Amino acid sequence: MGQAMGEVVNLRNRRKAKARADRSAKAASNRACFGRSLAERRLVKTEELKRARELDGRRLESGDEA
Repeated sequence: MGQAMGEVVNLRNRRKAKARADRSAKAASNRACFGRSLAERRLVKTEELKRARELDGRRLESGDEA
């Protein structure tokens, strides 16, 4: 008779806490993606363009041209 019962949990509160945690994680992700200054975004864009140009410059052409 001395068995202890489990803790009583309010599922609504658990669901709300999970939703808050999910929103917080998404907000952190968005801050990482979109929370950059204009100068940082421009720098990343120019670096991407430079890498793409360098990659295209090193591309080998196939001999299938007619």
